[in-house]
Amino acid sequence: MPERRLLQLPPSRRTLSRRALTRAAVVTVALVPSAAALAGCKDDPSAGTGGSGNGGGANGTTTSPGPTGETPTVDPAVVAALSTAATQVTQLSQLYANVSRKFPALRAQLAAGAKYHVSHLAKLKETAGVTTKAAAPLAVATTSQAALAAIAKQEKATAAIHATAAAKLSGAPARLLAELAAAETQLGITLTPASKKANA
Repeated sequence: MPERRLLQLPPSRRTLSRRALTRAAVVTVALVPSAAALAGCKDDPSAGTGGSGNGGGANGTTTSPGPTGETPTVDPAVVAALSTAATQVTQLSQLYANVSRKFPALRAQLAAGAKYHVSHLAKLKETAGVTTKAAAPLAVATTSQAALAAIAKQEKATAAIHATAAAKLSGAPARLLAELAAAETQLGITLTPASKKANA
């Protein structure tokens, strides 16, 4: 029976194989922790958008948990600014409702603005801790045109307040207030009676 001989590689080939194996092992060891870290990551679109300059989340939340491991808290300055905005938006919503009740002919014209303010209030209240304070209702004028002009004027005034508040914040809270200001400015222009626009 013929003698079986194991195939022997030349020394240079054996050395190359060992080197390649060593490199593969090093690369594998280096990649495994990175893969594990990536597997544990969540694609959170709100992360890193910043709050009021404290490295927070989308609504000004701090990114590190509290000393007892509790959920992140919202910057008090952000809560105060958004709560003030929520109170002002609530006042505007009440004014729309009161004018619509007193002058039913204006309901269709005021419907879009009323919906915007409901949506704005909901967005403001998405931030933990945001509340609305009791505020005196805004007066309703005696004629429909005067009431419409008053709403337009109030929209523009509120837009200016929200734009100023937005400039003092950063991240998502600033963007939200800026969006409110832009919508209110547009509503103010749209709702201004034609006679008032002509005199402006």
